[in-house]
Amino acid sequence: MTHTAAQGSPLAPEWLAVPEDLNALHEPMWAGDAARNADGELAIGGIPVSELQRQYGTPLFVMSENDFRARARAFSDAFNDAFADICGGVDVYYAGKSFLCTAVVRWVEEEGLRLDTASGGELAVAYRAGIPGADVALHGNNKSDGEIHRALDMGLGRIVVDSLDELARVGAIAQGRGEQAKVMLRLTPGVHAHTHEFIATAHEDQKFGLSMAADTTDEAGISASEEAVAAATAHPGIELLGLHCHIGSQIFEPDGFALAAEKLLRFLAAMQEKYSITLPELDLGGGYGIAYTPEDTPRPAAEIANAMAAVVRSTCAELGIDAPRISIEPGRAIVGSTTFTLYEVGTLKTVRVDAPGTSGDGDAGDNVTYPRRYVSVDGGMSDNARPVLYDADYSAVLASRTSNAAPQLSRVVGKHCESGDIVVRDVYLPEDVAAGDLLAVPGTGAYCWALSSNYNYLARPGVVAVRDGSSRLIVRGETEEDLLNRDMGA
Repeated sequence: MTHTAAQGSPLAPEWLAVPEDLNALHEPMWAGDAARNADGELAIGGIPVSELQRQYGTPLFVMSENDFRARARAFSDAFNDAFADICGGVDVYYAGKSFLCTAVVRWVEEEGLRLDTASGGELAVAYRAGIPGADVALHGNNKSDGEIHRALDMGLGRIVVDSLDELARVGAIAQGRGEQAKVMLRLTPGVHAHTHEFIATAHEDQKFGLSMAADTTDEAGISASEEAVAAATAHPGIELLGLHCHIGSQIFEPDGFALAAEKLLRFLAAMQEKYSITLPELDLGGGYGIAYTPEDTPRPAAEIANAMAAVVRSTCAELGIDAPRISIEPGRAIVGSTTFTLYEVGTLKTVRVDAPGTSGDGDAGDNVTYPRRYVSVDGGMSDNARPVLYDADYSAVLASRTSNAAPQLSRVVGKHCESGDIVVRDVYLPEDVAAGDLLAVPGTGAYCWALSSNYNYLARPGVVAVRDGSSRLIVRGETEEDLLNRDMGA
């Protein structure tokens, strides 16, 4: 039985359609200044990828600074507008764990955002970049004493406390220094969200946060969250700012955020009344999704902001409380689509895979073998661990030229000695892709460089920022000498 590529391969997942134009860029997956130039070559900020390869080599993370700034402003403007009549606006904390370097910290500060960190190392980047400590938050479920001291040294605007044990440690260290630590309590509201679905549960089986379930402490009717509020309020080393939650990642619908906001506001009101305190701040976390494939449909920042604002407005009115100052923590949604990874194609091979066939009238027939092409590139799981860690899907385009060849189902793989070293599991690429061509994988700004490794002793790629027709390294790529300098010898 024959099979034409235009019909789509039975080996492809159901969501993957054959593109009408293999040369087109699906706009939601790319930076706003990514386009094909007159020669058909992918360009970013007017700079063609061949020039970027010539200057910096491959693999290479290519980031649009203009797009990063635009997305940061979009979140700030949308949420400030939506919450202006509720609490005067919103504090937007860029989640540095998605991608962090000193240049990005400076962009964040210049665009009026704050910075969320999750380790001493990320605090060190913030300090070197010169952002005021008051505009920095520290997360983490197991902060070391050194990290807590560093946070206090820098005068951090908030330390997000994750457990009763940690609350006691932060309070003791701050009290020993004759200071008060500004603390947010991270609660688990029993809402899990991922992509298009969310579920509500009573208990949280995870390492993060303080449970809001009433039977999670030895004292009847008192939740771990309430116990933490009581302890923080009474501790001389703690200034309790408010509450925090984070319900998941890569979320496209606002329903889960709305439910979490309502639950936390009701808890906040109950704690303020019971303990005669004011909790002036509420952080609703991040997790807003981006487009990795044409199947993904991210929501505009304004749509999410308006949905959340409506819930906060109505719930506060129902409870008869003043709205706390709201903050959010987008990371992936700001940086993810600003960046693509540029690779050079090496070896190619086509294998035959069995799949159920169909007869001419559409009835199921015997198994038939179909081709799947493996396209190897000069990077892999060392620069994008998300497919092997999370089974994440990506897309890819032929970047160095256009092609009129027929589409062929392809699997883009890396050069590591692992069968799971897959960069793009399923994508249609032109049949004439060949060694030396350049491929671009969009949506790699978040959690790709941040999770990169030196597996097989590959040097981690550099990160190039492009703005208005010029490019510059913001993170230098490693060299083999860098790797060998850490080897202390026999």
